[in-house]
Order: sequence, then C-alpha cells, then structure tokens
Amino acid sequence: METYLSVLNYAIPFFLILILFEAWVGHLKGEKVVRSMDTLASLISGVTNVFKDVLGLTVIIVSYDWMVDNLSLIHIETTWIIYLVAFIGFDFSGYWVHRISHKVNYFWNHHLIHHSSEEFNLGCALRQSISKWFSISFVFLLPIALLGIPAQVVAVIAPIHLFSQYWYHTKLIGNLGFLENILVTPSHHRVHHAINEIYIDKNLSQIFIFWDKFFGTFQVELPHEPPVYGVKKSVKSWNPFVINFIHLWQLMQDAWRAKSWYDKLIIWFKPTGWRPKDVAEAYPIRLNESVQDQLKYDPTYPLSFHIWCWFQWILISIISFIFFNHSAEIGYQGLIYFVGFMYLSIASMTLLMDKHWGALYVEILKNTISVALVYFYGDWFMINSFFENGSTLILAYHVICMLMVGYFYNLFQSEPQDSA
Repeated sequence: METYLSVLNYAIPFFLILILFEAWVGHLKGEKVVRSMDTLASLISGVTNVFKDVLGLTVIIVSYDWMVDNLSLIHIETTWIIYLVAFIGFDFSGYWVHRISHKVNYFWNHHLIHHSSEEFNLGCALRQSISKWFSISFVFLLPIALLGIPAQVVAVIAPIHLFSQYWYHTKLIGNLGFLENILVTPSHHRVHHAINEIYIDKNLSQIFIFWDKFFGTFQVELPHEPPVYGVKKSVKSWNPFVINFIHLWQLMQDAWRAKSWYDKLIIWFKPTGWRPKDVAEAYPIRLNESVQDQLKYDPTYPLSFHIWCWFQWILISIISFIFFNHSAEIGYQGLIYFVGFMYLSIASMTLLMDKHWGALYVEILKNTISVALVYFYGDWFMINSFFENGSTLILAYHVICMLMVGYFYNLFQSEPQDSA
C-alpha cells in the first residue's frame, strides 16, 4: 500500500500542473476551457476517490491471481510480447466494463460522476467513482488468464493503462490524422462525453478505438454537431457524495414506489434510464431532451469565496500528502479515521459551494470532532509526531474555518432563492 500511496501523492500534483497548463494554452488560444468551481469539483472528486482507494473499499469478486493460477491453459515466460498481449487484453476488458457501465441502470451509478462535468477538460478525467464497491472486470480478463498471462504482468500494465487515458480529456487537440484509426483520441472522447443524441453511448474504447468499430459503437465527431457535455439529468451539484449516489438514490426510490415486485427486481439490471411505467407517470423526471435544453450549473460567488475554496483544497491535499507518507506509522485503523474526517471536511466544503443550508451544521460537527480529539487525546491524528505544536495549528485553522464558513453561509442565505 505504501508504494501505491507514494505514486498517488506525486500523481495528483502532476495532474494539477497539466490542468493549469491546459488552462494557460486555452487562454493563449482565446478559448475558455476551465471554470473555477467546475475544475475544483473535479479535483475534489479525484481526492475522494484516492481516499477510497487507499482504504481498499472495492471488493474483487474473483482475483486475477486466482484465475491465472487455477484456470490458465498454458504457462508462458514473460517477454515483451506478453506485455503487449496483456495490454490489449486489458483494453478489451476495459471496453466491456465501460460499456456495461453505460448500458445497465445499476452500473451507471458507478460511472455517472465521470460524465457529470458540463465542461470537457483534463480536470474532468479526475472525476472517478467512490460508489463502485465491487469489480466485474474479472469476467472480461478471463481470456488473458486462460492464456496464462502472469499476474505480475497485469499488475504492471494496469496503472499504465489507467494513466494513458488522462491526456485525451481536452478540447484543445484537434484531429490527429492516421492515429484516429488506431487510438482513442481527444476527438473520439469528446464524442463519448457529449449528450447530443447522435453521440450518446458512443466511443467506449479506452486506448484502442478498434473495439468500437468491431462492436458497433463508433461515432466520428461531426463538424456540424459540436459536443455538449454533461448528463441527461443534470446533477446541479459540486458535492462528490451527492453526484456519486444520486442515480442509486433514484433507483432506490423508483424500486420502492413501483407496485410490481417484478419491476422492483429488474429495475437494477434494465437499460440505463429505464423506470417502471407507473412510477414514471406518477413521478416524472425532467431530462435534457436536446442540447438546447442544457443550462449549466454555474452559481455566482464573490472572488473571496473562490480563493477560500481553493485554499481549502490545497490544504486538504497537503495534509493528506503528509499523512499518506506516514501511513506505516498511522496504521490502517488510523487511516480509516483520518479519511472519515477528510470526507467530512469535503462534505462541508462542497455543501457550501452548493450554497446548501447543511454546510454550517457539518462544519460545526467537523470542528467539534477536532476540538474533542485534541482535548481528550492531546493530539490530532498523530500530527504532533510530524510537527511540533501541530494540533495547536490545526485548532487555529478550524477556528478560522468556522468564522469563514459562518460568514459565507450568512452571505449565501441572504441571497434570493435559486441563485444558481
């Protein structure tokens, strides 16, 4: 776990540098490719996903190690060609897992957050799920397991495959010529993230675009049909916890309200968006039926609030960086408590970004926990082991937090309703 944390600790600052570089290039080209709060929400989502991964909260139903040990038909030596075969096999699995995530009601909840941004930039690539509690990728990794591809090879190519998908989340790179026939490019992925009817559920490949061409899900980006980004049912929130579970909550409500027990059972496995007829009639949902219907979620804030929120995210990231570098001393149980507190901090911050009344109460709870930790234990998640008078500094920071949240809370509550 220490190696994984070390990689993540340095990957996130690297991604931030690339996001800033993209914004700078967009500025030079006269294109606005980022919005402050949208990008911040993407970065926050990335951090929440890292926290989940740190705790290992995804259940692997059948591990690849077990499959290759028990089901492989042949045993092969590791050569460069084996890495290539493994990479292609992993990409095949990725295509089908991705396709199921789009096509099946329950699995769409895992993936919705990645499509929730109404912009398309490097930041939105960081919007990854914390609602994915189990993985089905083992089903589609069976072919390379049968071939006897060693688990060590898959362990090497998996992060390479993941990080290789980051670069094509941008509007600033146009057509790439012959590469458009081989690799997933920014043009292909712009289509994938669009809610235009002709683009919905297209270009599901992750590295090699030929999977879409083989399986009938390919769509070229059309000059006369500029992509419009987001999801059909706009989430209207910056809060990663709301976005991660909003579709699941809708499914639970629909299943509860359905009169037919058959509908209660099959709703989870039906195509994404399917609802029992009686529920759909009694509880209609407004969707963006055309791209002209989209109204971006874009609340207005004073500059001081933007500065405060970015300061909060930077501080959360720095504190997490420090603690993850000391994960061995803190231990797994300590990390659980720390991550829980960080989730509480993120909830308070993003509720305030949404101008939600609950922000103040979550902030009070967060600060009360901090004071109680220092009062009863004389420390704050072992921070005194890393910094002299660390808990005192933390308490001072939480006093400032309380004052700032109280100020912005009163400011937003005094605004006319529906200011977003």
